[in-house]
Amino acid sequence: MEKYSGSDPNGQTAFPVAKAGYPLIFSAAFVTLILALLGMTYLTLVGLVITFFLCGFFRDPDRVIPNKSGAIVSPADGKVILVENINDSAFYEGSCTKISIFMSVFNVHVNRIPFAGTVKKVSYYPGKFFAANLDKASLQNEHNAVFLETEDGKSICVVQVAGLIARRIICKVRSGDDLLRGQRYGLICFGSRLDVYLPGDVEIKVSVGDKTQAGSSLIGQFR
Repeated sequence: MEKYSGSDPNGQTAFPVAKAGYPLIFSAAFVTLILALLGMTYLTLVGLVITFFLCGFFRDPDRVIPNKSGAIVSPADGKVILVENINDSAFYEGSCTKISIFMSVFNVHVNRIPFAGTVKKVSYYPGKFFAANLDKASLQNEHNAVFLETEDGKSICVVQVAGLIARRIICKVRSGDDLLRGQRYGLICFGSRLDVYLPGDVEIKVSVGDKTQAGSSLIGQFR
């Protein structure tokens, strides 16, 4: 059996970019072109920097997904800032482990499904915009929760949490969708975090301070 696979079609370009970024990138490039035609050298350089930054921010690289049975992959690129055992949270009934991954503006912001399952519910909350690395951000910030049920009837919840400057959460799935491990499902614009709620009996494979890649890094293992 192969050790890795792909859950989405590979990108058709050498530098894949998330579709959500096209309007911003094209707008920045257009304004930069106008500034260049007007001979505004300094502002043209600023426009070029902004355009290239947006291209980098919305990059959407292909990933290989571990095929290992029971493997739970990271839903986001970033740094693990919390691994905690909790009981009866707003996103999980009963004992579970919460893993929080902080994404800086330099990380890939496309989010992926941690484990194959069916979407039972998608819940959006408008909320506030505290810094995403604060504990209170999980409940008080704008967030979008995707509740999954695995083939074995186990529950997983993935929560996209907006940050201090994030103002847009994109989620492309809805209740009833069947999703694959590592499949793209959304993104958050300009700095944010992902919270993952896993069953209490899952063997956790990450610690605070670890760096993760969405779809490729193993964060847990069903026993």
